[in-house]
Amino acid sequence: MAQAKINAKINDASKGKFTRTLSMADRSGRLLENLDQIEMRVEALREEATAMEQERECLIELIQSIQHSQEMRSICDGEREELSLTASRLLGRTLTVNISVDTIRNDQQEDALKKAMAIIDEIAGKVLEDMEGAKKRLQALHAACVTEAPPVPVDQKFQSVVISCALEDQKKIKRRLETLIRNMDNAEKTIKIMDNQKVDHSIANGK
Repeated sequence: MAQAKINAKINDASKGKFTRTLSMADRSGRLLENLDQIEMRVEALREEATAMEQERECLIELIQSIQHSQEMRSICDGEREELSLTASRLLGRTLTVNISVDTIRNDQQEDALKKAMAIIDEIAGKVLEDMEGAKKRLQALHAACVTEAPPVPVDQKFQSVVISCALEDQKKIKRRLETLIRNMDNAEKTIKIMDNQKVDHSIANGK
């Protein structure tokens, strides 16, 4: 009888231990599932914030292109002043939106990003001295950032630097180069328009 009671207690204890183990496994599984769902939402949040950051950059670029456009120069003073004030107001409101998506980098990626940006800054600083030469160099840098075969020579040195950058930084470097090249294209168009206007004016005056 005493032995039966002991066996019953052992069985009860074993059942309790087994039940707790299953319960812990269930809890662990649920927590893991929750974390997986949270991870998906975190990545979606970063993607949305990055998209908003790009939209902010795009809006700033559009407003500034209008401010310095040939169309703005060709209208009367009163209309130009009114439109300039509107553009400045929109630019100011856009600049109040601050979005920051930090990229996690190791030391090698941090150094690579600094090198890449220093190369771009150096070329951008020489745009006024030699626009055509600077544009060709920027195009070579951009060619190093694309996967498809580019129509221009690739800067192999810059490509090795970009490859060492974090993936998110590679995308940002590519976007910055695209913005610089696009701005230079717009500047070249404006210069050509102004040159043509000078020629037309000279012809009209018989010079």
